[in-house]
Amino acid sequence: MAQLENDFIGLRALEPEDLDELYRWENDVDIWLHGSTLVPYSKYALRDYLMRSTQDIFQSRQLRLMIVERTSGISIGTIDLYDFDPVNLRAGIGILLDGNYRKQGFGFQALQLMQIYAFRFLSLKQLYAYVPASNLPSCRLFLKSGYRESGLLQSWIKTVDGFADVYLMQLIRV
Repeated sequence: MAQLENDFIGLRALEPEDLDELYRWENDVDIWLHGSTLVPYSKYALRDYLMRSTQDIFQSRQLRLMIVERTSGISIGTIDLYDFDPVNLRAGIGILLDGNYRKQGFGFQALQLMQIYAFRFLSLKQLYAYVPASNLPSCRLFLKSGYRESGLLQSWIKTVDGFADVYLMQLIRV
């Protein structure tokens, strides 16, 4: 895959050296509140994932890329395409930014780069995201990136406090 980048960030394939960052992010219980993870990941499981991971989205139906800050070379997050559907030309998209790099425009830039890849190179018709209604920064990020709220899924995810609503956000290429 051609390297996707702008003046500030780049998206690149996962490397074995990413193990420690992935371990830290995947085991951050504060992030679990916004996703679907309920159990910690072992380094063994993540190492196995890195070794078995194929970058062939047509085979695995998913693609995870690291978000790298260009001036420092530091990995600041991940961005994923998942549930890739080459027949209906759509995929889910998810993003995780390290807490130290939020509210600096990196999430918006990463979504823009992934959208270019998805629409131009994969020829997708649409991207969609499930965003917890309580995650206002993420809701604003997707809206700013051109996504539209297509629906509200009530009591969609289980939280420590019960169940929470989730917005279905879509970006449809015209």
